[in-house]
Amino acid sequence: MGLRENAAAAAGRTVEPDASAVEVREAPNLAEPDLGDLSQDAEPTTSATVAWSRVMGEVRAIGKHEEFKGGRAGNFNFRGIETALNAFGPACRKHGVLVIQHKVETSYRDITTNGGSKMRECTALVTFRIYGPDGSYFDSQAAGEASDSGGRSTPKAQSIALRTLLINNGLVPTEDRDADAVHFERGNEAPARSAESYRDELLDPKTSPGRIQQIGYEVSNARMMGSRVQNETGEWETLADLGRRIYGERTGGGA
Repeated sequence: MGLRENAAAAAGRTVEPDASAVEVREAPNLAEPDLGDLSQDAEPTTSATVAWSRVMGEVRAIGKHEEFKGGRAGNFNFRGIETALNAFGPACRKHGVLVIQHKVETSYRDITTNGGSKMRECTALVTFRIYGPDGSYFDSQAAGEASDSGGRSTPKAQSIALRTLLINNGLVPTEDRDADAVHFERGNEAPARSAESYRDELLDPKTSPGRIQQIGYEVSNARMMGSRVQNETGEWETLADLGRRIYGERTGGGA
């Protein structure tokens, strides 16, 4: 297929072949694939605020598992945009919530690094519009700032703004120990969850895939991924393996 035919196929059309053509290919089906009912829990009359509160109920914690090493900021852990999307995406689809970038206000300045490299810094104030199943919505703003030498500072800043919006509006904790906790008596601390309680929640048919992902974060933060429990058939399985298997079964991804 030539360049002209390729362009037509990408647009969902076919063109008359040249006289020298020996084959006419059908235009590909560009319809969105059938992903099943991802909004099964989204009633058509649910408002944006109620739907968002249900999303918050699904996303209980996101740990700081990504690492940044080097630079003037030193080494630190953080929660990246992909981690936030992996947590909020399934929950938003389940409850019929749309998070739409509505308005972007940017400002720029040129900066020079210690090594003498020129970079472009972008500060983006992004207004997001969050829709519920009934068509209602509310707006929320978040800011992001990023620098880049290759023309990517704007999308980077917008990604940071989206991550900030999801984590801040979702009131998502890291489940890290609070710095003030050292002042509390240990006798007053809430007891940690047992491996068996996580197993029971994973095996509960009502536990959503989004919640299963959150259990993974919680178990990882509690250093219980290798804890062995008896599964539904009485066999011993680690919480990590059990969570991956149940998630695959409920999302159609296999064990």
